[in-house]
Amino acid sequence: MARQTTQTVPYRPKTGEIPTRPGVYRFRDASGRVLYVGKAKNLRARLQNYFQPLWNLHERTRRMVTTAAGVDWTVVGNEFEALALEYTWIKEFNPPFNVVFKDDKTYPYLAVTLGEEVPRAMITRNRRDKTARYFGPYTKVWAIRETLDLMLKAFPMRSCSPGVYRRAELTGRPCLLADIGKCVAPCVGRVTKEEHREVANQFVDFMSGSDQRYLRELTREMQQASAELNFESAARYRDRIQALTAVMEKTAVVLPDNVDADVFGIADDELAASVQQFIVRGGRIRGVRSWVLDKELDLERGELVDTVLQNAYDADFTPPREVLVPELPDDAEALEQWLTARRAESVEANRGGRVQLRVAQRGEKAQLAATAELNAKGALALYKTRRSADFTTRSQALNDIRDALGMTDAPLRIECYDVSHLQGTNVVASMVVMEDGLPRKDQYRRFSIPETTDDTDSIYQVLTRRLAYLKDEAAAPVAERDDETGETRRKKFAYAPQLLLVDGGQPQVNAAKRALDESGVTGIQLAGIAKRLEEIWLPDSDFPVILPRNSDALFLIQRIRDEAHRFAITYQRSRRKRDISTVLGEIPGLGPSRVKQLLGHFGSVKRLREASVDDIAAVRGLGPSLAAAVHDALHAGD
Repeated sequence: MARQTTQTVPYRPKTGEIPTRPGVYRFRDASGRVLYVGKAKNLRARLQNYFQPLWNLHERTRRMVTTAAGVDWTVVGNEFEALALEYTWIKEFNPPFNVVFKDDKTYPYLAVTLGEEVPRAMITRNRRDKTARYFGPYTKVWAIRETLDLMLKAFPMRSCSPGVYRRAELTGRPCLLADIGKCVAPCVGRVTKEEHREVANQFVDFMSGSDQRYLRELTREMQQASAELNFESAARYRDRIQALTAVMEKTAVVLPDNVDADVFGIADDELAASVQQFIVRGGRIRGVRSWVLDKELDLERGELVDTVLQNAYDADFTPPREVLVPELPDDAEALEQWLTARRAESVEANRGGRVQLRVAQRGEKAQLAATAELNAKGALALYKTRRSADFTTRSQALNDIRDALGMTDAPLRIECYDVSHLQGTNVVASMVVMEDGLPRKDQYRRFSIPETTDDTDSIYQVLTRRLAYLKDEAAAPVAERDDETGETRRKKFAYAPQLLLVDGGQPQVNAAKRALDESGVTGIQLAGIAKRLEEIWLPDSDFPVILPRNSDALFLIQRIRDEAHRFAITYQRSRRKRDISTVLGEIPGLGPSRVKQLLGHFGSVKRLREASVDDIAAVRGLGPSLAAAVHDALHAGD
């Protein structure tokens, strides 16, 4: 196939026409619909990246550029103005190629309506009342109900609806909550409205982080009542302390009491990203948000952070004074200004305070950031597992692979091969198997490769060895006898795949084709997946097969490729570990027990290699001469 003559799209503007100032650009299709909105510190430099030769673009970028029919831009004064305009246009046009906030949940909040004459504590899913104080969001409604129930024991304020409150005022009879001590009943005048507001303010102060102060005051009052032999009052204080302690236990202390921060953890691959947001107020995790978003264009981690924050702090969420992220974007300063402006718009935030965007480096904040990232990785893995577990989805994916690769039947058995080594040493390979779109781990295989020139030669060797089993079966079926039943059955390794995948591009596919041709085995479709652009390469093809980025077919191929890579790396590491034991075991006077003691003392092979002769001699049972022999053996090739 001849190379395409068109190197880029016809609507590409002339380089001199594009300004070099900050601005926002929009790609549109033929009908005028906005496909993508982006910002740039230098519009010319950024847009030039989109108008490279098409075969140099990432597949997702290429799809967006070729779908569009034109591009326009708006020049602004600085990066902050570009960020604000980009955010506005994304919300207005909802472009399909921008990363879209996929979280369609409405999270419950605990709210106190301070703007009312008689404030009310309630659970709500909207934040329209600008005079109310909101706490959360909570991930579970039952959790917030439990919290509210405990809080009313300590701060018995009104929680009834307006209708119930008016009925109590008219009849002079309070509701059940007043009788059981969960409301001070301002509706019937048991306390004045000013006294009730003081209770509501205490409720808000406690939830805002002043919990330790209230516990100290209640403890002091309980002790004083007990000393005065007022045991009934002491018991009431005790019950309030227990209720507040229970509330505090639901949100573990992770940071000092004066810390208000949002901690973001992000895990992503080529197709999707998982986000975990820990909402820390008063040093406690008051809420957690999590969502998975689709990635249409190829984004660096900093760009992904930028997009996540713009979507996270929409009209319903106010940024705190500190936002911790895994990596700072290039326009971090402008993003801080935008977050500060968002915070200033909120009455809840008291219209003050600059928002700081930081990466936690050490201490408790770094530990919390690591926990958020760990949760994000788990959520991404769960998303992948659930996506691949659906039978209908798997069947459609296999059919799509069949159509994309021009196969006669869907590939019910797929084998994937990957090569792993450490700077050319301990070269190994893996074979993983999927049947009906699910892993068959009992049929995984590992290969050691004693001598090789490069990865393509390794692929050739491995497939030659594997295909030999299928070649032998063509002459005489390979079978094994079950010792218990006496039945003869086909060996697992003798099953032929319909699709054979290798990790790599055209060079690896050509090496695999050479092995397949020499084996004489037919009826197997061969393909390779190149990790950089997630392209599918077929033998004797000048151009790759491009699967849609969010397709289940590409998801399935990526999953088996990643599994082959994981399996190869695991085997390669175990080989390295055995090799060091073998080297040490060949030293006269150093038996297995001393080898184990030596490795246990230093904790890792790396630390053992870095140790001096004196350090090695300090190990119990090793003298200076034996330590020198160990040191020389470990550095023989240096």
